[in-house]
Amino acid sequence: MNKVRLGIIGLGNIGQHHFGYLTAGKVNRAEVVAVSDAVAAKLEKYKPLKTFTDGEELIRSGLVDAVIIATPHYQHTTLGIAALKQGLHVMVEKPISAHKADAERLIATHQQHPKQVFAGMFQLRAEPRYLKIRKLIQSGELGEIVRMSWIITDWFRTEAYYASGGWRATWKGEGGGVLLNQCLHNLDAMQWLLGMPARVRGFCQLGRFHNIEVEDNVSAYFEYRNGATGMFVSSTGEAPGTNRFEIVGTRGKVLLEADKLCFTRNESDMTEFSRTAKLGFAKPEVWNVSIPWESAANPHATLMQNFVNAILDGEPLIAPGEEGIHSVELANVMLYSSLVDQTVQLPMDSAAYESKLNELIASSKLEKKVVEVSNEDFNKSFSR
Repeated sequence: MNKVRLGIIGLGNIGQHHFGYLTAGKVNRAEVVAVSDAVAAKLEKYKPLKTFTDGEELIRSGLVDAVIIATPHYQHTTLGIAALKQGLHVMVEKPISAHKADAERLIATHQQHPKQVFAGMFQLRAEPRYLKIRKLIQSGELGEIVRMSWIITDWFRTEAYYASGGWRATWKGEGGGVLLNQCLHNLDAMQWLLGMPARVRGFCQLGRFHNIEVEDNVSAYFEYRNGATGMFVSSTGEAPGTNRFEIVGTRGKVLLEADKLCFTRNESDMTEFSRTAKLGFAKPEVWNVSIPWESAANPHATLMQNFVNAILDGEPLIAPGEEGIHSVELANVMLYSSLVDQTVQLPMDSAAYESKLNELIASSKLEKKVVEVSNEDFNKSFSR
């Protein structure tokens, strides 16, 4: 094989975005040959490509070597499993599954088909600003991590947004709200940089700002195994919003805010300085460093090129699909902690959360009226 034949399943906002850069030649040695969407009217403009109204029919067609799954959340698991069993390579949009138990099922299927490439579309891992933060952590420049906070409330969404799809912001159709939809990339980046916490206490408000049944306002507290603590705050109802990500270590702190990355570096480790200082109000000398970075041209295309290279050349994946379970678990555990009103130890009991989610689905009384909204620039939702 010298070229990967791709199929795109799901032609909503993100599916159309993938189709755009792929057909514009932004990814080498890849060709879109088939697309699928449950809404037949969407498919006309994609002809003469082969089109399907059933994603599993595309998977069984024999036309493709790999698929991009860009459907509503619950289908990520069923379509991913079907594609892997069919011998296809799989790129799954976020989240890899709606909940941890489904993610475990998808990962177990990949373990039974290890020759297939299984990747997650977590494009923040290709963003230079997060790569620079990761380098500061891994090089030891920040010292031992003691605290982090991420306030990311610039996900403002209107009622029109939630009314644009019957599956949006419902337990049955989406499995959650701001955590599972908007924040998944941030949660992936956070655990990619800092690892998973040991304990989580979440406080989630359901339908605080919108006529929805899922969470749209969240505050959560984390404790890590080394004693570090963390706070995570997000909302789709706050305007103007904030995006402030701060990580503090014993050697200084790094702050990403308003497209600026700043590193305040302690000349000596703060813990050692505290032990040895002779004055009660002394502080370590600091260097204030502004770290330059440039936005990635198209981080989605970067991950897709990596996916294609992994298929054809064996290149290591930037975002292995298995790692997608961590962001799903973080989204789930913050909500679960809030629902049961207690701190939850990680790893979370996936069966207990699945049972709670099924209760929410069964007891749902929300009646959604779907309305058509104007086509907007979807790129505005990227690069948080």
